[in-house]
Amino acid sequence: MKVFTIGFTKKSASVFFELLRTSGAKRVVDVRLNNASQLAGFAKRDDLAYFLHEICRMDYVHMPELSPTKELLDAYRKEQCDWDTYEREFIALLNDRGIGKKGIKQTISNSCLLCSEHEPDHCHRRLVAEYFKRHWGDVEIEHLI
Repeated sequence: MKVFTIGFTKKSASVFFELLRTSGAKRVVDVRLNNASQLAGFAKRDDLAYFLHEICRMDYVHMPELSPTKELLDAYRKEQCDWDTYEREFIALLNDRGIGKKGIKQTISNSCLLCSEHEPDHCHRRLVAEYFKRHWGDVEIEHLI
């Protein structure tokens, strides 16, 4: 199974959609907590679903259960916790939600996890992909940058 990840910031629409179109992914799984922000530009929920279908022939799925809580995200953004603390708390949240045991493997297979961060290093989409690899074992991760 292959899981891709991508962030939309610091990318033009042409670069973003070309990375997705040529990746081999079948769908985009949006792991953002808020997918309708005006700041998202071409990656705003309804527009993104349309562009993905028309440009890439890909499906779009929003899975907020793969997002951090607003409180955890705010704490990290306001520097009330460091990355190591954020990572531990986010993994604990995924465990509490039973994400590895839910029947989402088919949805995730050959999908691209979407978030806003440009690079995956300090983004929860990387943590989600690695979580699936730990739980399912047969996961290859490719970050589209």
